[in-house]
Amino acid sequence: MQNATLWRALLGVEKTVVEDIEFDEDAQVLLAHVRVRARAGGRCGRCHRRSPAYDRGEGRRRWRALDLGTVQVMLEAEAPRVNCAEHGPTVVAVPWARHAAGHTRLFDEQVAWLATQCSKSAVVDLMRVAWRTVGAIVTRVWADVEAVHDRFAALERIGIDEISYKRGHKYLTVIVDHATGRLVWAAPGRDQATLHGFFDALGPERAAALTHVSADSASWIANVVTDRAPQAVRCADPFHIVKWATEALDEVRREVWNNARKAAHPRYRGRFQSSTGHAKALKHARFALWKNPENLTRRQRAKLDWIATAEPRVHRAYLLKEGLRLIFQIPPEEAPQALEEWITWARRSRIDAFIALQRSIVRERTAILAAIEHNMSNGRIESVNTKIRLITRIAFGFANPDALTALALLNLGGHRPTLPGRQ
Repeated sequence: MQNATLWRALLGVEKTVVEDIEFDEDAQVLLAHVRVRARAGGRCGRCHRRSPAYDRGEGRRRWRALDLGTVQVMLEAEAPRVNCAEHGPTVVAVPWARHAAGHTRLFDEQVAWLATQCSKSAVVDLMRVAWRTVGAIVTRVWADVEAVHDRFAALERIGIDEISYKRGHKYLTVIVDHATGRLVWAAPGRDQATLHGFFDALGPERAAALTHVSADSASWIANVVTDRAPQAVRCADPFHIVKWATEALDEVRREVWNNARKAAHPRYRGRFQSSTGHAKALKHARFALWKNPENLTRRQRAKLDWIATAEPRVHRAYLLKEGLRLIFQIPPEEAPQALEEWITWARRSRIDAFIALQRSIVRERTAILAAIEHNMSNGRIESVNTKIRLITRIAFGFANPDALTALALLNLGGHRPTLPGRQ
């Protein structure tokens, strides 16, 4: 094997002439002087069209390549500009790196793979780059993946949800394909403008192909789905509906607990430091009230039995919560009648929190029944959200949310990067 062929293989460069190799002992850097082959040269760095020469640009420049052992490697080459008919004066394309990047393609791919597999500190220490540089690399790699793969292909059933990614009410809106469980779209924000951005990217033809959309009952989601995909069946997420009932139950529990504490200290006007008597017995009741009956411990079952005797109002609220949860488990043909009966029960319960809840249930009745009929929920989306929370912790420190969404899409979009040299 000739030396030039060997060096091209070691450096991971194609369509490239290796002119010279030198080693800087002081900096411990291997410097490879390279140039683009004549047949591959003279192309615009953005669109890769052949274009006439413009000028020499800023002279020679360097690109960081993958290390050889413990030694850093840099490629150095001329970077002239061509006069592209579409983009004007543009730096010429080089086969070993993306346009405007300071690293080779193989370096980018290895960093992107590590970012999807390792902790932040591991990537930074191993590759000897700043964490913000990792964010820029991930964004570049995802842009190339998106250019090759159609992430909206065969999209019919989708789930929509939002997730907090930063303090200060910073949210991502995420879209998941129910058929594959893939994350197909994510963007900062949780409002109608953000969701309209998804439908703009999807296009009217593919939006018309959507058959089902699962989501919580946020009005900003419902309004946009009705406007942009009116033919899609909107399904209310059962988890969020039952969560409403759990919150209503907890409101009743807190009211009873506070009343019991006031009764124990009728003259005390400050903040209660501890619970005594009846209030103390109610203190940890929420764990028994929140859990599903099949998951209760023996002590929690005993607590529920005591509540049924001592606090019938709280127990009635608990039964209302459980009644709503069970509606999502019965056969679909029985659900409409069961839901109507539950609404009547809640309306006549004389419990303000559940009277307010039944109004929300009435408003979302069609979406709730659709979720039961089509067996739709945001379960897969919650699974994706759990993974995004982990990615968010890893990605802490990225300069902008675009790098975070690119990393999430690389991880969960079905097209994870591979290590250089692996298939």
